[in-house]
Amino acid sequence: MGALQYITLTRPEISFAINRACQYMAHPTTSHLQAAKRILRYLKGTATHGLSIHASPSWSLQGYTDADWASCPNDRRSTSDFCLFFFCTNLISWSSTKQRVVSRSSAKLEYRALAFLTVEVSWLQFLLKELCIPQPDTPLIWCDNISATALAANSDFHGRSKHIEIDLHFVRDKVLRKELLIQYVPSTDQLADVFTKHVPSCQFSAARTRLSVVPRPVRL
Repeated sequence: MGALQYITLTRPEISFAINRACQYMAHPTTSHLQAAKRILRYLKGTATHGLSIHASPSWSLQGYTDADWASCPNDRRSTSDFCLFFFCTNLISWSSTKQRVVSRSSAKLEYRALAFLTVEVSWLQFLLKELCIPQPDTPLIWCDNISATALAANSDFHGRSKHIEIDLHFVRDKVLRKELLIQYVPSTDQLADVFTKHVPSCQFSAARTRLSVVPRPVRL
């Protein structure tokens, strides 16, 4: 399974399946072997697919962030993830991480995932600036958790959210300085779901296309 992790560099849609399977490498069972075989069969059936990068008139950064609260049945730890696009449709960064501690609040977990993506956006902004690449548009982050979106935009909520670590509130500072936009997206349109949980096949196929994982063009 460790070798399959390298495939996620060009096949981000299998990140969740690979990460979940790798968690049981120390004590695998028959069901885990069957899951690994399903991953291999899927890769064989979509061998012509790959991550596509193409030109676009937009220079904006857009990201999706999500979290699956207490998703692990063994230790009830949560999974947070994000995906980040440049030129609107070009996927350039993504992550799916199992938290090291158990979160007692779904809002806290979603806000932490939002902070992770904000750090990634800030780093990419610095890199683009060093490369003299213009950034005329404010980066936009889509989040499907209303509480996390409200915490980032409205300081009135912070008096009732002291359980959230202070170091995460730099997200709100970015928003107040107009350096970051955070908007709500319905769960049905949340692209990051494919990195945190099992989704229906139709939703998975649609997300794969939106991630720009498409078949290679036919060459004559």
